[in-house]
Amino acid sequence: MFEIADRLLAAVAAGRRLAVATAVSIDGSAPRTVGTSMAFDGTSVIGSIAGGCVEGAVVEACELVLADGIPQTVEYGVSDESAFSVGLTCGGQLRIHVQILTEDLIEALREQRDLDVCAGFTERAPVGRHLIVFGAMEFSAALSAAAQVLGYRVTLCDPRSLFATPERFPGAEVVVSWPTVWFETAKVDDRTVICVLSHNARFDAELIALALESPAEFVGAMGSRRTHDRRVASLRERGVNEKAIARLRSPIGLDLGASTVEETAVAILAEVIAARSAASALPLSITTGAIHPARVPVG
Repeated sequence: MFEIADRLLAAVAAGRRLAVATAVSIDGSAPRTVGTSMAFDGTSVIGSIAGGCVEGAVVEACELVLADGIPQTVEYGVSDESAFSVGLTCGGQLRIHVQILTEDLIEALREQRDLDVCAGFTERAPVGRHLIVFGAMEFSAALSAAAQVLGYRVTLCDPRSLFATPERFPGAEVVVSWPTVWFETAKVDDRTVICVLSHNARFDAELIALALESPAEFVGAMGSRRTHDRRVASLRERGVNEKAIARLRSPIGLDLGASTVEETAVAILAEVIAARSAASALPLSITTGAIHPARVPVG
């Protein structure tokens, strides 16, 4: 439900009564993952629970729950015949719990607390992730906007007040400060992503050295391969060890053939996601096995 929390809370604020369907278990292949939710108010749908393949049947279950208020759990794909009858052609089996969006669930969504969806399944509150971008440039603006869509809290740091403005970076925290000075007091943890997009030789290597010493889950820097080689040489001169240097993702981004600032933002975030999930970043057409790794429900 957290994935569509903003829309659920907006609907509740508008006075709508909602039935929420949540995938509580998936066996085999399926378009979405465990925990994915869809809501229905009798007229319109919020979210998507299975990429469209069973949603007509889920809406019917939601209508029943809206009518009598009694939660129910439905299963799809338990046989080939039942799977094809609802359009579930991928071979998976879905178990979906449908219930009224109660005040308890609403409060948990507002407070970002774990959700007790049903007996045997708890949806964990989302982990807050933070993206710190150094360098106020067009690449940074595109990266900030794209990262916020993915749910990141974004901080932009640059010493130039002319370039580092809220107007250029809407929705982001804008810090006008010397990067290495600000970083000394910045709150960085293992959910922090650091992207150094500036090319300022006055602080570039020192800033990256500080970032590599931090617990940040991802440290990347933009630049050519020649720039990367100079960075690495400078890091070694500063005494940064090889294990730390190996953490640096530079040149930053996956090889997607990106040319525009928006495409570059996608390439950078694609690498961030792949690194976080330890995924291969290969085309799915040449990989084997489950597309979505199995997740064990929390009871």
